[in-house]
Amino acid sequence: MKILLFGGSFDPVHSQHVALARAAKEALGAERLIVIPSAIAPHKRSGASADGAARIEACKIAFRGIGAEISAYEIEQGDTSYSYLTCEHFRARYSDAELYFLMGADMLGNFPLWKYPERILDCVTLAVGGRGDENLTRFAQTLYARYGKRIAEIPFTGKPVSSSKIRVELAFGKKPEALDGEVYRFLKEKGLYAYSAVLPALALEKPERREHSFRVALTAVAHARNAGVSADKALLSAALHDCGKYVPLSSPLLKGFRAPKNVPPPVMHQFTGAFLAEHRFGVTDPDVLNAIRYHTSGRENMSPLERLILIADMLEPARDFEGIDTLRAALESDLDECLYLCLKRQLAYLRARNFPIYSLTERAFVWIKAKIGK
Repeated sequence: MKILLFGGSFDPVHSQHVALARAAKEALGAERLIVIPSAIAPHKRSGASADGAARIEACKIAFRGIGAEISAYEIEQGDTSYSYLTCEHFRARYSDAELYFLMGADMLGNFPLWKYPERILDCVTLAVGGRGDENLTRFAQTLYARYGKRIAEIPFTGKPVSSSKIRVELAFGKKPEALDGEVYRFLKEKGLYAYSAVLPALALEKPERREHSFRVALTAVAHARNAGVSADKALLSAALHDCGKYVPLSSPLLKGFRAPKNVPPPVMHQFTGAFLAEHRFGVTDPDVLNAIRYHTSGRENMSPLERLILIADMLEPARDFEGIDTLRAALESDLDECLYLCLKRQLAYLRARNFPIYSLTERAFVWIKAKIGK
């Protein structure tokens, strides 16, 4: 009997997960497909994510049409999920079966860095989807040279789908194209991947500003890991960063707000936004509040989250100005260098137009310049 094992966080499960599993099952002639959602350590989760039970239920819905079994093995083990333990478990359970372990081509290159890869290969044959990937043959050759094991190539070239993008879309109340309709309804009914503060805050913005906030969130979340920042904090900060943009100081929503002195009008919304986030939308995380509070001006000693939100606001995909490609390239490699270039550009822009320059921005630039030794 051929059994295909397919593990992953499935956070959330999407159309390309299902398409890859279907292609692999058909290509291998596997009689059974076992989908194994991974456990995720509690400290890595937020209230906006889906727990193990919810991800199992979503997988049952998503894979319903291809005869998959959904296993709770890794979730029941708790803590970090290691593939070598999972493969040894199913090898012991199905000692006479021909076991395959499914993964995408993008994961094969890092396989030697997994915990005990040789123990995985003692239990299963790797089934890799991504024919046409120019790196697949090279990775397969490297794997054979190192471990003496061949892979099973699956004739599948999937569409690019980002789970983090799906989570941002869900947080903003959008329907992701990559989600099965029934999965989407399940997630929405359960309130999964939702933040209680986001939609009420976005309701204060004009439609075009909401789309800007969405793009800022996509940019921030995409670079959160490299910045050493929680993706949840990045999403929440980005979603709320402009919530004060259209709220006048006379609004009852700002009752109790005290404006700092000498704030240029285009900067004021960062302070009102932080006030609204805390006092009207229940945000308590001081780092998130400061990321909102200083996203336009910057300040000295900015946290990584504060730096990321200022940069994401300035470099989101719809922005277009001379030199932006240089700034975006810097974001890919060095958060501090990118912040330096962003603030340098911002100050030059303000000076060229004789616009007032807020003292916090000048001090932020002096601080980051010294920090990176310019």
